Amino acid sequence: MTDLRTRVRKAVLPAAGLGTRFLPATKAQPKEMLPVVDKPLIQYAVEECLASGIENIIIVTGRGKNAIEDHFDAAPELERFLEEKGKRELAEQVRRISNMIQFSYTRQKEPLGLGHAVLCARELVGDEPFAVLLGDVIIDGAVPATRQLAEVFEATGAGVIAVQEVPREQTRLYGIVDAVAEKNSRWGERLLRIRTLVEKPAPEQAPSTLGVTGRYVLPPEIFDCIERTGRGALGEIQLTDALVLLAQEKGLYALVVEGTTYDAGDKLGFLKATVEFGLKNPEFGEAFRDYLRSLKL
Repeated sequence: MTDLRTRVRKAVLPAAGLGTRFLPATKAQPKEMLPVVDKPLIQYAVEECLASGIENIIIVTGRGKNAIEDHFDAAPELERFLEEKGKRELAEQVRRISNMIQFSYTRQKEPLGLGHAVLCARELVGDEPFAVLLGDVIIDGAVPATRQLAEVFEATGAGVIAVQEVPREQTRLYGIVDAVAEKNSRWGERLLRIRTLVEKPAPEQAPSTLGVTGRYVLPPEIFDCIERTGRGALGEIQLTDALVLLAQEKGLYALVVEGTTYDAGDKLGFLKATVEFGLKNPEFGEAFRDYLRSLKL
């Protein structure tokens, strides 16, 4: 039986960023609440956690993020209204959102970077491994990306981060790993041992074309690594710097996850995710496909 030292039960979802790439849409609403078809961005990450065996989600919020807590809270008045109107299926959908998993919240009082946001969850995580999911990244696959990472951690006891191949001309948009394939791994060439990470290198300086894609499973030792990194670029505490320390001191893996990744924190990526998930929608997917075919592009 997997014990608490290796079983991944908790997940941290940083959601305190200002969402400046989507202004003015995010001036008065959290970026994480922008809808992809009929669900807010952050709900895709929550549903991935649920499908990955996560039992408790810790959402790191900030000023102006109350809509996130309200979304995952009970809404008895809305449920009652829908029931009275005979819309029982919609009422059940609303009820299911608040009952799907246990939520906890903590605040990041200043936007001091991803590393700091993760550090804010330390007391709620405790002394056990945990997942980190960036809520503006959607990974669509047969096996949830977080589950893929958790299986590596539970088998090896070492932290592991999700990576994917990216075009070399786009390395400046990602954290890039310098890694070597792990020998005799049941994951084959998809599992690599990280030597170091470089944050958003120029194409000619990138050590590889494997970019970090917003999913991590980490041991509790990462918190000490974050505390020792200090502030880096733009005065922020970077998670990448802490991961470099973790790789050097405890070991760290990269897993080429199986699935399609959408960077929905970028306007073009958001549009791509909306189109792809719209096409998969059983209610109107075929009609939407016909509409797209009819466009004179």
